[in-house]
Amino acid sequence: MSEKIEVGGQAVIEGVMMRSPKRIVTAVRRKSGQITVKKEPYIALSKRYRVLGWPILRGVVSFFEMLVIGLKTLNYSAEAAMADLEENDEEKKNGGGGFLVLSLILGLALGLAIFFFIPLLLTSLLKIHRGALGFNLVAGAIRIILFLTYVWVISQFGELRRIFEYHGAEHKSIFAYEEGQELTPQAVRRFSTRHPRCGTSFLLIVALVAIVIFALADTVFAWRTGHLPGLAQRLLIHFLLLPLVAGSSYELLKFSGRSRHHPVVRFLMSPGLWLQRITTREPSDDQLAVALVALKEALAP
Repeated sequence: MSEKIEVGGQAVIEGVMMRSPKRIVTAVRRKSGQITVKKEPYIALSKRYRVLGWPILRGVVSFFEMLVIGLKTLNYSAEAAMADLEENDEEKKNGGGGFLVLSLILGLALGLAIFFFIPLLLTSLLKIHRGALGFNLVAGAIRIILFLTYVWVISQFGELRRIFEYHGAEHKSIFAYEEGQELTPQAVRRFSTRHPRCGTSFLLIVALVAIVIFALADTVFAWRTGHLPGLAQRLLIHFLLLPLVAGSSYELLKFSGRSRHHPVVRFLMSPGLWLQRITTREPSDDQLAVALVALKEALAP
């Protein structure tokens, strides 16, 4: 039996993006009921340049690569949605996609400030000085609480419900493919909406890995200087270590995806899968059909 091609995906506005080692395909359900498809050739940077495929480094490269791809596919789906609203002002149409991208970039910057700076600030204000591990355990707990609160708050917006349903369709379709099942809405429906390689799980892994790496970094700093880093020093050190955190988290996510049937791995994956109860919803057959169009086109020879 030939090895399965690894496929990743993302929910977009009224559609799904699927990525294979050869191409990126975005399928969007238009207001008319028609499914429009955008296909682009794709070869990961880690495949084009051997050094970028090294462990840890490939995770950093993949993170930024997927961020760019995600913004582009969201932009495409937003433009399709705007076209369905029959906006006649072409300038308004063309500006809408750019506005979405700008909003997402600003949201990313705000998220970095909230999940990176605020935990350190609050922990410092709480005067946690029980060593590097104690400080980072408290900062990590605050970071996780902020993340869970953020995910719960956005899940309350009705406009995002359909994106969460398409997120579920993406996961079900990939699960069915990985299990060698027929790629039809009826066959795919029985699979779970919660997948171990989901980006939601990745962010939770990042928060946990950060506790360990930041604690080690603070310990080394204290060993070399004779005192723990102050707030400004922690900000700089931890910021510089973010690529290592992202790369290490990527390797753990890949490992969990490959070993998801092992009892210990399943136990360790459970928090991320639990979180997907919030970020995924059961899709309709029409939504599954869109995800399957994207998947089949991505897997085409």
